[in-house]
Amino acid sequence: MSYTAFDIIGPIMIGPSSSHTAGAVRLGQMARIILNEEPAKVKMLLHGSFAETFKGHGTNLALTAGLLGMSTADERIPCANELAHEAGIEIQYISADLGDVHPNSVRFELVGRTGRQVTVTGSSVGGGKILVNEIDDFPVELTGEYNTLITVHQDQPGVLAQICSLLAATQVNIAQMRVFRDRKGAQALAVIETDEQVESAVLDLINRLHPVIQAIAAKPVA
Repeated sequence: MSYTAFDIIGPIMIGPSSSHTAGAVRLGQMARIILNEEPAKVKMLLHGSFAETFKGHGTNLALTAGLLGMSTADERIPCANELAHEAGIEIQYISADLGDVHPNSVRFELVGRTGRQVTVTGSSVGGGKILVNEIDDFPVELTGEYNTLITVHQDQPGVLAQICSLLAATQVNIAQMRVFRDRKGAQALAVIETDEQVESAVLDLINRLHPVIQAIAAKPVA
């Protein structure tokens, strides 16, 4: 296995541990992106070592900092709980057994300002890197390392072709794409990682496609 300098040195960050701090910030960032609006209430179910050491390593503060949109190097991370309170965000931390998942795992149960609800489960897998492995009931693989388009849509012929055509028309190259669904003809979720950022005008067109329930464009988390 080859390693980059980033893997050896680790990310620029506030905190004692890349897994428990930098990775936790990025998980919070991804949860906020997937909610796609300002959070109002967040319950975090902490699993394994996240549950055992979250106060000593500041994991709870890092997760909340990410939800507030902070980067891994933000000097306000130690004040994240106070800042969330000032922003009117209700935060709960609960130790839980999430089953057969990475020991540094968390499940976010999020409620947005408009009442939108979403559940996001992910893990900090080392060196500040993350893997989101579930959005609501969909198993996914989302690293936050690429520009990413996430769509929830009706599972019917031609939907992905329409989305890909809109991306191609604006010179957005697809690096990889994975599609997940409950069953044939039900709702499906696509994770499309791209080399270029999906501009807001293109995102609007994708959201206007009849089978698309919601489309979200995410930049790489920092």
